[in-house]
Amino acid sequence: MDDSILDTIGSPLVEVDAPDGATIAAKIESQNPGGSAKDRAALWMIEAAERDGDLTADDTIVEPTSGNTGIGIAMVGAAKGYDVQIVMPASKSPERRSIMQAYGADLELVEGDISDAKDRADELEADRGYVQLRQFDNQSNPNSHYESTGPEILDQIGDREVHALVAGVGTGGTLTGVGRCLREEFPEIEIIAVEPEDSAVLSGEEPTGDSFQGMGPGFVSQNLDTELLDDIEVVSAHDAEAECRRLVSEEGVFVGQSSGGSNLAAKRVARRLVADGCTDPLVITVFWDSGERYVSTGMFDSE
Repeated sequence: MDDSILDTIGSPLVEVDAPDGATIAAKIESQNPGGSAKDRAALWMIEAAERDGDLTADDTIVEPTSGNTGIGIAMVGAAKGYDVQIVMPASKSPERRSIMQAYGADLELVEGDISDAKDRADELEADRGYVQLRQFDNQSNPNSHYESTGPEILDQIGDREVHALVAGVGTGGTLTGVGRCLREEFPEIEIIAVEPEDSAVLSGEEPTGDSFQGMGPGFVSQNLDTELLDDIEVVSAHDAEAECRRLVSEEGVFVGQSSGGSNLAAKRVARRLVADGCTDPLVITVFWDSGERYVSTGMFDSE
């Protein structure tokens, strides 16, 4: 018996459809108690703030988010007894709002993108003395994946070698933490970032949109260790959403945009590795959350 819902953080690694001659396995992060990969970062950041004396019982946590980090913080805050104030762009899905509020968080919506939400969170921190966790540059974010997600993958693959890690980039915490862990075990592994076509800042492009919820923030996060990266894959929202519909209807895997985009990129990488002569390459990717958080957007409606 677990003492707390927080003790249940963790996720399965599941093989999904892959090009002939390759294996793709995805971490199904919707199986975390708050429903996404961000539960890990939320718990690690909050507990680090507690250890450092930056967060005490009467404090209110404030954080800007596109959704999943806010849900994770709201969940951990509820379990630990903290008040939580979330600032989120108004364009993000209504499901995200409802989940955060169900956990007891206060929610403020702002017009614009995540940068505008960050500015408002800074104001609330300065004016009201709230404690901001700063997911984009808090080292406990990548550390959570180095200490939990990465070791879980190593346990789950058995005696297989991992040839590539392919994952979307928001804060960069997952790709950095898991990438560091896997590269220690497999020095030749390829680590490949995935970013949206309309926010391909790692590829040197100016952002022109905010089509993905949770991926492609429009700037290079301090928590992304770019020196780890071997390559960058760019995906469109249209193609990612089509892949989400395929995953749920053909494989029973219900995921959101960033997961669909990550899987498309993983298939490209797997196909290239096979073409380059790699025998049965294993490509790891991350499915960030559940498609339930996107139903109201119409993403799963028949085209």
